[in-house]
Amino acid sequence: MTESIPQYRQLYEVLRKQIVEGIYRQGDLLPSESALCRQYKITRPTVRHALDALLNEGMIRKHQGKGSIVTGPANGIGILSISGTTSALGMHNLRTHILSKPSILKWPEPFMFPLDEEVRASGCIYLERLRLVDDRPIFYDLNYLPNINLPRFTSRKFEEQSLFDILRRAYRIEVKSGEQRIRAVRADNNIHGYLNVPVGYPVLHLQRKLNTNRPGYYFFSSIHCNTDAYALYGTF
Repeated sequence: MTESIPQYRQLYEVLRKQIVEGIYRQGDLLPSESALCRQYKITRPTVRHALDALLNEGMIRKHQGKGSIVTGPANGIGILSISGTTSALGMHNLRTHILSKPSILKWPEPFMFPLDEEVRASGCIYLERLRLVDDRPIFYDLNYLPNINLPRFTSRKFEEQSLFDILRRAYRIEVKSGEQRIRAVRADNNIHGYLNVPVGYPVLHLQRKLNTNRPGYYFFSSIHCNTDAYALYGTF
């Protein structure tokens, strides 16, 4: 395992990737703590730390006498879940197209949530995406991240990537909770073009404020969703 990344974190990433990619499916048992210790040559507290991180994210549940059982995704799209859409669907069904590469801008005025002065003065990193499920355009989203301590963020590759995963892996920023507003709106010419729905067609609009493990650091998104073929689900 790599020296610069804590061992528990490396094991967490390995197991998480295996769950997301379907190597371990809903109801499967993960290897025992003893087996993971032997396989990765790490201590039992390190293994437990990694498993606790998966448990807190909702990827597994623990059963007395059995071990760690994988919690599979529900039949829908986990846009409401703090684990993110990619975690809910896996990479096989979800595609991400970048419509506007990340760039540093002033915050829009007015903004959908209140901002403190330090965050407003820092500017935001803006990223615009279209996300397709089974090749159907389902989400058109605008993302706003405070431009604070995210080195080289604008030079990263975001096509076919999860924003939550990049924040977690590269910056150790994890979403912990959030606030969101949901309402039905009618598609304008812009939404019609991206989501391939008629002008005036009802779509869901989500405005989200996501709280992270970095004290005082929030990021935001405005998401238009076509729920014709897929229900939305998740805990928040």
